[in-house]
Parts: sequence; structure tokens; C-alpha cells
Amino acid sequence: MVKLVLMHKAGSIYDDLPDQVYDFPRQYLKAMKEAVGDWIVYYEPVKAGPRGYFATAQIDRVIPKPDQDGRFLALIRPGSFLPFDREVPRLLDGSPLESALTALDGTPLTGGLDQSAVRRIPEPDFARIVDLGLPQQLEEIEARRYDPRSFDMAEGAQAFERPVVERLLRRSYRDIAFRRKVRDAYDYRCAISGLRLRNGGGRPEVQAAHIRPVEHGGSDSVRNGLALSGTLHWMFDRGLISVAEDCSILVSRNKVPADVVDRLLLPGGKLIPPRDPTDAPHPENLRWHRENIFGQTAPGDVAW
Repeated sequence: MVKLVLMHKAGSIYDDLPDQVYDFPRQYLKAMKEAVGDWIVYYEPVKAGPRGYFATAQIDRVIPKPDQDGRFLALIRPGSFLPFDREVPRLLDGSPLESALTALDGTPLTGGLDQSAVRRIPEPDFARIVDLGLPQQLEEIEARRYDPRSFDMAEGAQAFERPVVERLLRRSYRDIAFRRKVRDAYDYRCAISGLRLRNGGGRPEVQAAHIRPVEHGGSDSVRNGLALSGTLHWMFDRGLISVAEDCSILVSRNKVPADVVDRLLLPGGKLIPPRDPTDAPHPENLRWHRENIFGQTAPGDVAW
């Protein structure tokens, strides 16, 4: 197996969905087959934007692209995609983070490999990029964010450094990474009520909801998330509310009293979009929720 860097830009003309599939030509087939079962990092090309390295995922398998000779699809292992908490720049102190792109004097090499949409990356380079994008101590960073005393008892203790892949697979770590990205995408505002509430210590009350649950094949992509208040998160998970294709809020009217709807929903009944349009909920995730969750709660299961 081998780790790879995959070049991707939002709005690509190819059938790329970073948390699901990567579309590539035959010239990269050998490298992609070698990477099956291993991890990759996504990289935004210079002409597409400023992000640099922005996510990681695991290749599950490679198949020919239906009805298109010479092209193939790398399928992403369900539940493996994870956006970086902080995007990693292409250069650090003037030097590339990939050794294969670095000249002997530490300056960037130009042409050739750095233009390749798929390129192999050594384990140390992969670990360094992931550590920069998803810090080892992310859980502690989040806990200290609103309560500096959270880890006072552990002061002076040596932090246990988990292997990179172990960290990427740990559900508690992934939940925190997902929550941080989704809440930030919506500026800590509930996407349905429009409220931005904080407790006395400044901690945001808004939560991060998976549109398609992880246990049902959903990913930790921001496009599979919504920032919701606790009550609306509960209602969304139980199918009492959902989101239409045009981002109108759908309500199971036979289960939710009208006065509750009036108190919780914004006038106009539309979902508030994230600050960056590329983080908007993917239509397929919303469709899945409408078809599999919305309206499924039995009337007797809800009490007001």
C-alpha cells in the first residue's frame, strides 16, 4: 500500500465528491491501485484557491468509470473522510511539505510532479501534513477553548502521542473535528432558527448534526452537517423536520404543534446557508434524510 496526494478543486468538471469518490484518468491507475486500503490527503491546486491541503480519507477500492473508457473511480471508504481542522499551506517557512517537491536548498521544485493530480507521498510527509491539519491535542484544544481549567489537573503530564491513523479512526476525535468545522461553517448560528446562543462562559449552544448518520453511511464532511440548536437537532434526528431540495424547512405537521413551529422556525422557513457556499448541504444527503428519516417517528413517540 502507499499513501497519495489527490488534487481536487470545488466545482470540478469531473465526478469528484471528496467524501465519496475521486474521478481520475488511466495514467494514475497504478498508483491508485497501490493505495487501496491506505490513506490520502486532498490538495487544492494553486489556480483553484488558497486552501492547500484540506482533508484526508481512505481509498476503499478502484473501479472503471461506467460508460467512459480510460477513466476510473476511486471509491472512498465510508466513514473515513475527515476535513482538516485548519487548512495546511502549500509552503511552510518557504519550503514544501512534500519532500519530493523540495530542492536540496529547501526551495520548491517547479514543473513536473507538483502539477500531477495524483502523487505518492512518504509516510513522514503524510503524518506531518495530518498533524498540522488535525492536531494531536484537538480534544484538549476544544475543551480549553471555553474553559481553560478543563485540563488543569493534567498540567505537567506528558501527552500520549497516538499514531496518526489510530487518531483518524477514533470516533471521539472525529466527532470533535466534525463539530468544530460545522459550527464554524455556520458562524455558530442555528441553520433553522437563526439563533446564535452562548452560555454564561461564552460556550456556543449550537450543535453539529449529521444529515445522514455515520452508522447509515454518512460522512464527516461539512456538507453532511447542519449547525442546529439542541431542540432542533433532536427533532431533525427523529424525522420531525427535514429540508427540501430548495432548502425550505419541512415539518411533520401531524406530529409537531403549530405553535411549536412558529416559535422555532425563521419567518420564511428557509435554511440559513453557511458562510462559504461550497460548504452547503449536499442535495443527496438532504434527499436521503427526507426519504429515510423524515416522518418516520410514530406519533406516540413524541411528547410536548
